[in-house]
Amino acid sequence: MIKKQLLCCSAVLLLVLLSKLYSYNLVANTETPNALPHDSLSQGELLLEDISNIRNTSYFASLNFADETLPLGDKRIEKKMLKHLKEYSYAKRRSHLLHHKALRALPRVAAILRQHGVPEDFKYIPLVESGFRSGTTSHRGASGYWQFMPNTAKAFGLRVDSLADERQNIEKSTIAAARYLKALYREFNSWTLVAAAFNIGEGNLLRAIDRQNEDNYFRLKLNRETGSYVYKLISVKEIIEHPNRHGYRTKTLLADAADYDAPASHGL
Repeated sequence: MIKKQLLCCSAVLLLVLLSKLYSYNLVANTETPNALPHDSLSQGELLLEDISNIRNTSYFASLNFADETLPLGDKRIEKKMLKHLKEYSYAKRRSHLLHHKALRALPRVAAILRQHGVPEDFKYIPLVESGFRSGTTSHRGASGYWQFMPNTAKAFGLRVDSLADERQNIEKSTIAAARYLKALYREFNSWTLVAAAFNIGEGNLLRAIDRQNEDNYFRLKLNRETGSYVYKLISVKEIIEHPNRHGYRTKTLLADAADYDAPASHGL
C-alpha cells in the first residue's frame, strides 16, 4: 500500500515538473523575439508607426525648415508631417539614387546659397523639384534644376532662348534661385512662406494670406501641391541628414555640405 502511494506521488510530482518545464519553454519562446535587439530599419519603422509614438518627443519638436518649426499641438499638422516622413522613408521609396544625387550636388548648391545669405535648407528644393536632373520640363514650361519659368529665370539673370537655356546650368541657376529667394524673403519675412511662394508664385500666396488673414505657412489653406511643399522639403532633409532614422541601415549615404568648396561645373 505504501509503495502504491509512493508511486502515485512520484507520478504526480513528475507531471507537475513536466508542466512547469513546458510552461517555461512556452514563455521563453514567446519572449525571445522581443528580447532581440532591433536593427535600424525596424527602429525606423517603429518610430513612424503612429503619431502618438513621436508627437511629444524631442525628435518631432526638432523638425524644421530654415529653423522655422512646426506649430506643435495641432494634430492636423502633426499627422500631415508624419504622412510625408513615411512617404520618404526607405520602406516606401528606397531612394538610394536620391542620396547619390544629393552627395554630388548638395555641397555645390549649399556653398552658393551660403554666399548669398540664403539658408542651406533651400538646397533640397532641386531634389524635390527635379531630382537634380537637368532638362526636366513641366507641362507649364518650368525647367531645369530649380524648375524656373522662363520669365522668372530671365528676371534673375538667366539666359533662356533658342540658343541657350541657363536653367540647365547648376551653378548659374542656383545663383539666380538665391537672388529670387532673397527677394521673396524681403516680401514675406518668413522662409517657409518663401518656399511656398517659390512653388505657387508670390501673387497667389499674397492673395491667400490676405483672404485667410493668416501668415503662418503651416496653418494656411493652400492647393495640395503647395500645401505639402514644405512638408516634403523637411522630409527630404530628414532622409538625407538622418538616414538611419528612416530605415536606411548606414550613415554613408549622408550628403554633408558643411565644408565643401567645389570647382565650377556645368553638369552633374
